[in-house]
Amino acid sequence: MARFAPMVLVALALAVLSPRPAAALTCAETSFEGQGYTTCEVGPADDLRLFHSGAEGPYGSFAAIDAALAPQGLKLSFAMNAGMYHRDLAPVGLFVEEGVEKAPLITSDGPGNFGLLPNGVFCIRAGAAPYLVAESLRFEAEAPACRFATQSGPMLVIGGKLHPRFLASSDSLHIRNGVGVSADGTRAVFAISDQAVNFHTFARFFRDGLGLPDALYLDGSISRLYAPQLDRQDGGFPMGPMVGTVEPKG
Repeated sequence: MARFAPMVLVALALAVLSPRPAAALTCAETSFEGQGYTTCEVGPADDLRLFHSGAEGPYGSFAAIDAALAPQGLKLSFAMNAGMYHRDLAPVGLFVEEGVEKAPLITSDGPGNFGLLPNGVFCIRAGAAPYLVAESLRFEAEAPACRFATQSGPMLVIGGKLHPRFLASSDSLHIRNGVGVSADGTRAVFAISDQAVNFHTFARFFRDGLGLPDALYLDGSISRLYAPQLDRQDGGFPMGPMVGTVEPKG
C-alpha cells in the first residue's frame, strides 16, 4: 500500500473539499487619461447575482439586500446599481432573476439613454465562462440561457468598437457606471467614474484602459457602489435593479 506524508494527505483533503478556485473579487481605485475610476472585477468562482425584489417589494438599497441575505448566513461583498428603472423601481427592459423573466426585452428605440440604440444585456449564466454582454438584437437572436440578466443602454463597446453615436467633445458629463466583459467570458469588470465624464471617455476606459471588447452602460447620476474592500458604501435615494457578489458571513 502506498504511504503518504501527512502534508500530502492534508493537501489531498483540501483538494477534495475545495474543487473550485477561491472567489477572486477584487476592487481597486485606478485612473485613465487623468480621470479616476473605481473598479470591481469578478471571476467564474464568484457568486454574482442580480437583485430587485424581496417578499416586501423592491429592495431599494444595498443594506436591504444584505439584511435579506443574513438569515441565509450570507452577505454582500460587492454591489452596484445595475440598470434603469421606473418611478416605482420596476426595471426598464429585460430583467431575469433566478431564470425567471420579470420584465421583457425591449428592442425598439426611444427617448433617453436606454433608447440610444444599440443598447444591450448583461447576462450571468452557468459554466466556466459565465459572463456575457451582448447587443439587444443579438441577445434576442441567440437567446442564451441566463440565470440573471439586466438590459440597459447604450452599449459602450461593441466587439472592440465604441458606440457609433459617441462624441469625444460631448459636454454631457455625469458620474457613470457600467460593466465590461472579457472576450472569453471569464471576467466581468464593473466600473464607476470618480468624476463626471462623457460617454466617449467612459467607453474608452473600458476598451483601452481595461482591454474589454464589450461593455454596457448601467446608469449615470444615480450611480452607486458598495465595496467593503475599499471601505465604501454609497447611500442615496432608492434604486431598482442591483448587481452584487454574495459570500458566507464570516
